[in-house]
Amino acid sequence: MLRGIPPIISPQLMQALMEMGHGDEIVLADGNFPAVTLAKRLIRSDGHRITDVLGAIMPFFPLDYAVERPAAVMSLGEKDRQPDVWEQYRALIRSSQPDFVDFDYVERFAFYSRAKEAFAVIATSDEAYKGNLILKKGVIRTPSIKEAER
Repeated sequence: MLRGIPPIISPQLMQALMEMGHGDEIVLADGNFPAVTLAKRLIRSDGHRITDVLGAIMPFFPLDYAVERPAAVMSLGEKDRQPDVWEQYRALIRSSQPDFVDFDYVERFAFYSRAKEAFAVIATSDEAYKGNLILKKGVIRTPSIKEAER
């Protein structure tokens, strides 16, 4: 055990977050997502919801500032309404990344293609419809010499 690390972040998940590089993506997948089929690296987070995992990792996970939309969800169909959980995702992301604007909305099969290329897939037991989320990792920006001198 380490201080300050939420117990929901397993050693395997922390290792994946640490090993990811700038531009790598991680998928937070609901219980219906074909995680085993698509994952290069599968991280089990059974018994947990995506909001719980997202809330735990965001203080440690910098989103990529070099892209307009570093978080993606599956786009909605004609008869779909926006899932309530998306507002929770926005709030959780903004709590650590205040400049976050909105998601990239990705067609279902294009989302699956991105998931195949993702660094890892975190498989949760979440039952939220259209609850899947992709995060693109950024870099930790160290202050420049001029900023540090202020």
